[in-house]
Amino acid sequence: MSEDLQNHGPADDEPGFPDFAPSAPTPDPASPYRVLARKYRPQRFEDLIGQDAMVRTLANAFETGRIPQAWILTGVRGVGKTTTARILARGLNFMRTDGSGGPTVSLTEEGVHCRAIMESRHVDVLEMDAASHTSVDDVRQINDGVRYAPISARYKVYIIDEVHMLSKSAFNAFLKTLEEPPPHAKFVFATTEIRQVPVTILSRCQRFDLRRVESGVLMNHLAGICAKEGVTVEGEALALIARAAEGSVRDSLSLLDQAIAHGGGRIDGETVRVMLGLADRTRVIDLFEAVMKGDVAGAMKELRDQYDSGADPASIVADLAEFTHFVTRLKVVPAAAADAAVSESERERGLALSVLPMRVLSRAWQMLLKGHREVMDSAKPVAAAEMLLIRLAYAADLPTPDEALKMLDQGGGAGGSGSPAPAPRGGGETASRGGLALAARGAPAPSMPAPAASAHMRLDRFEDLVALADEKRDLGVKIALERDVRLVRFEDGRLEFAPVAGASPQLASDLSRKISEWTGRRWIVALSSDEGAPTLRDVAEKAKQDRLTGVRAHPLVQAVIDRFPGAQIVAIRDADTVAEGAAPPSESEDDMPADFDFGGLDDDD
Repeated sequence: MSEDLQNHGPADDEPGFPDFAPSAPTPDPASPYRVLARKYRPQRFEDLIGQDAMVRTLANAFETGRIPQAWILTGVRGVGKTTTARILARGLNFMRTDGSGGPTVSLTEEGVHCRAIMESRHVDVLEMDAASHTSVDDVRQINDGVRYAPISARYKVYIIDEVHMLSKSAFNAFLKTLEEPPPHAKFVFATTEIRQVPVTILSRCQRFDLRRVESGVLMNHLAGICAKEGVTVEGEALALIARAAEGSVRDSLSLLDQAIAHGGGRIDGETVRVMLGLADRTRVIDLFEAVMKGDVAGAMKELRDQYDSGADPASIVADLAEFTHFVTRLKVVPAAAADAAVSESERERGLALSVLPMRVLSRAWQMLLKGHREVMDSAKPVAAAEMLLIRLAYAADLPTPDEALKMLDQGGGAGGSGSPAPAPRGGGETASRGGLALAARGAPAPSMPAPAASAHMRLDRFEDLVALADEKRDLGVKIALERDVRLVRFEDGRLEFAPVAGASPQLASDLSRKISEWTGRRWIVALSSDEGAPTLRDVAEKAKQDRLTGVRAHPLVQAVIDRFPGAQIVAIRDADTVAEGAAPPSESEDDMPADFDFGGLDDDD
């Protein structure tokens, strides 16, 4: 049985992520070394980490006597499926030395059968590896033996690991026994491929999906084990191991075992990076920024420096893809920054980069996924990685299809040919043309020609911007500014706002492009996580309702409404407007004048 899980980490009051430097235990040369994954395997339900829902369900079932005939445990490798099966068999057969006891999840003391079951040597708890026993004959042996009562335990428990490896005939041979087993027989199945198990088997079992262990819980667990082992470990090293384990406790302990041997009893971040062939996370972010700015020379230099330091090119590309995913998550779910496995520097810089447009991040993600396979398959990985970075840098400020069509329609591009001119590359001075310098402001990369008449126009108030949109007769932008923008900050050259629910995802990019065209210079248009002020339309609606409420409360208006039942106030006009003989405004107008009209009355009234 290959699945392992480890004992619970330190309590809440124990140190979480600082360096640990406890006294190292003295090794016993007479006893063989046991790897951490076996040494710290859980013995009780309380030792399981990250599986609270399953333990609570089993506890309730045992207390009420609603014990099914079969369970199936599924999850990724190393989350504890087999260990959970053994603990489950121990709980089913728990019995004290005086013969008392029954099925329970409270295994605070060792019973008669506990040690033998956990060491896989109990005669009534039979384990079978379905990966090496796949035939129908192996299942027939179980069907023949299940009829006989257990020798010493309460239940005869059959634990079948990797049950999805059984043949179709073997599964069919199991059906009748699994549906109507004798009262003394219980089955526990474990599998990493739940979809390969026939539904006829699944319908006869109670299913538990063992969850991946969260990074913060896993780091606490590893820290507690390091303290017990007398190993000094840095918090950064724990974060790297937890991230590489991907929620698998056994994988994390195997990596920790390797790191202890590699570091000679002291584990730091550099030790783990060298062991796993990873690049420094800070340098990965530097590389990401260089690529998004279009700084090809800087990106290639950073890649070479990391390569010369021992980082694998495929790992660098994988880290770039992972950071791209992290920035994208921060853009749509800012709360993702609270992940315990994320360093403070990574959190701050990721939040700063989350202003990149979604189209830029999505395109970078797709290119990195495809490029990672190319790097792994290439005879010269570093050269393939360099070519990938060049493609990324040049693609960072490519226009979207609709922007390219607009450029063609307006005759943009070099020499009036209608095609966009390529941006200069290769140095830090050209970074302002790259995707980060443009996309961080929410603007598309191609620079649209600004009208000469509006060059260097200054806007000091948000209302000036709305008036400019009205002057330019751009009804779409004017409506968006009034309806979809909750203003957070406005100054000449910068607009920061929170979009209302349902606003266009490209609103920031569209506004940045339009304002830059109208004013003749670059504007920073950024989204904010703050709530922002009410929209102009909301303010106007509130003012309209306030004035309407005030008019309704006027004694004269009340008298008219009482005199003519069914009359309604449909418009309010200023006295000056009435005197000049202007046409009354429509009901949808925002201005609330001092005079008013009644609807629902005939001319005779």
